[in-house]
Amino acid sequence: MTLSIWRYAHLALALVSSLFLLILSVTGVILAFAAVEEKTYGFKVRDFGEITLAQTVDALQETYPEVVELTVDHNQFVAIDAFDENGEPVKGYIDPRTGAMLGELKPQSDFVQWNIALHRSLFLKETGRAIVGVVSFLLFLITISGVVLIAKRQQGLRNFFAKINKDSFSQYFHVVTGRLFLIPVLLLALTGTYLFMVRMGLVGSQNRNIATIVASEDTKGRQAVDFPVFQETFLADVEKVEFPFVPDDPEEHYVLKLRDRELVVNQITGTIVEEIRYPYSLLLEKLSLDLHTGRTSVIWAVILGFASLNILFFVYTGFAITIRRKGTTVKNKFNPSNANYVILVGSENGSTWFFANKIHQQLLALGQKSFLTDMNRFAYFPEATHLLIFSSTYGLGTAPANAVQFEKLVSKFPQRHSVRYSVVGFGSKAYPDFCAYAKSVDTLLSKQGWAVQQLGVCTVNDRSVEEFLSWGRAWSSQMPFRIDLTPALYTSKITGLKTFSVLEKTAVSEDNATFRVVLRPQRRRSFQSGDLLAIYPGDDGRERLYSIAKVGNDIQLMVKLHPDGLGSSFLYRLEKEARIKGRIIVNKGFHFPTKAPAVAMIANGTGIAPFLGMIAENRKKRPIRLYVGFRHGNALTEQYHRFAQQEIADGRLAGFNIAFSRGDNPQYVMDLVRKDADFFRDLLESGGVVMICGSLAMQKDIEQLLAGICAKDLTSYGRQILTDCY
Repeated sequence: MTLSIWRYAHLALALVSSLFLLILSVTGVILAFAAVEEKTYGFKVRDFGEITLAQTVDALQETYPEVVELTVDHNQFVAIDAFDENGEPVKGYIDPRTGAMLGELKPQSDFVQWNIALHRSLFLKETGRAIVGVVSFLLFLITISGVVLIAKRQQGLRNFFAKINKDSFSQYFHVVTGRLFLIPVLLLALTGTYLFMVRMGLVGSQNRNIATIVASEDTKGRQAVDFPVFQETFLADVEKVEFPFVPDDPEEHYVLKLRDRELVVNQITGTIVEEIRYPYSLLLEKLSLDLHTGRTSVIWAVILGFASLNILFFVYTGFAITIRRKGTTVKNKFNPSNANYVILVGSENGSTWFFANKIHQQLLALGQKSFLTDMNRFAYFPEATHLLIFSSTYGLGTAPANAVQFEKLVSKFPQRHSVRYSVVGFGSKAYPDFCAYAKSVDTLLSKQGWAVQQLGVCTVNDRSVEEFLSWGRAWSSQMPFRIDLTPALYTSKITGLKTFSVLEKTAVSEDNATFRVVLRPQRRRSFQSGDLLAIYPGDDGRERLYSIAKVGNDIQLMVKLHPDGLGSSFLYRLEKEARIKGRIIVNKGFHFPTKAPAVAMIANGTGIAPFLGMIAENRKKRPIRLYVGFRHGNALTEQYHRFAQQEIADGRLAGFNIAFSRGDNPQYVMDLVRKDADFFRDLLESGGVVMICGSLAMQKDIEQLLAGICAKDLTSYGRQILTDCY
């Protein structure tokens, strides 16, 4: 529960201060780089730290008849306010060794001054200063709570800088940049808070008068260059020198304002008349200002600029993580009281919801009563027959935030009938407690009298689609229906839709319900045969996926027209030059294996589509055998036959086998595979690849047949069996 408190505190603080943090960050970036720009003016002389005040005062008195004031700013630029021989005022930057003028004083631009005012007070005067101070303190609290969250995630401060598993871009870079800019952001927050307290009079103390000398026994006059205090004081320690208004008047003095004290010096004898030591609070204020603005160091100013920029990035990634964690759209048509399939999710960063929601949506599409919710909402489910638990692990094998109540709820709400359960754990093997919480949930349920284990706990490393689909196949094989196990379905993220124009579309006939559509992306896109085209023909938000054959730079689809098919009807109604919206989904799990010694392609119906493109692009002429099955022969299958013969003649195809399930001599594609059993056995044993595209029923039959042919579990062949079935 402690973790949740820290997380919610971190989020609440960010929500409260986000708008002001955005303003302060943007202005902070501008001011940091304005500070860097100041240092490029070139008014600082070489070996500045070695110049004494005596050298500079001597040079000024030789050059200017009257000097009013000398200042040394945070850039170590030396400026004077003086008068020349003609009595004209002289103001500018000088060379402190010679007194020579280097350039005019450069006031800050209106834009920079505007940003300073906005950064300091939001143009709201004292109220604005108070807001800025409070936001600075909130930033400090946000930073501290962020440190605690990282420490808990990394299982202690010892592992604070250990490797971070890249669950998502936002989560990964939020943590990585948080660690990288921890010190600068923390200092920005602390110094900003302290400067606010100073300006509001909440901290501070009086100057301390160390010594006051009424008279001096030494009344002998000296030149300023010979004053011990001037000789012992380096210009780098000086902030301002006020020169006597009337020369040789013992009542007029030099006033030296150094970094830690103020000295009043007799202009005739050079003795210190008075010394005032600045309080520690003022020294801390100056240090805070230097650290907060980066005005004394180019490197620190650049670091602060990037740290301020990164605060903007923190705001973006932080809210992206929150939206990702909370923003998974769950459409529950059924409720806990009438659902047969209950899916419970334990997720820290939201990625587990993606997998769970995919299964949930498919169950609903198959007409099943599915209910999806947090593990913290476990309750009595009177109609439940199956319980699916998808959970990540947090920290030292502990529950993610939305699952911390699960164990207590299981004890509180025992089910009154038998429920079959399956647990899938998500995590990373980079952590020692890989999927530990999911395993503990499996153990917990195994001790409940009402729970019947359907499958042993499955673990998924780094959101591996292949490992998740391994569970999906095992679970689906025990069900009266089949879920879609197309890899791309579990890897894609909806992005902006792109425009495609229709180049060609064929017609269906009485003996052929399949038509061909050729689409051209409005802008050139990178894709391969085997990728998927997603279209959205209805208003239900569901996408329809079609396997792509790449023909040149165009997309070729083979589509079967179903009388009530929303997607196929939509595509069939398209006219030449029409435009549609869609997106290409990279289907890495079904690209042509260029390193395989040989490939066998098995398809039925429109599953032949991606293979047509792969074969046409087989420029290296790797051995490919194509096995396809259709209901009966027609004009379209004749086109396939001619295509195959041409590709065989060109050396891009090694063999073509076709079966028809209707007619005088009915055959299925699996019969063709069975006939060439020796070929398939040798193919797999020699490292070759089998690609299957078409119906799920065909895929299941082929996989069972191949397992029998090879006399072993197909999982032992790993990535040698590639499937894209529906």
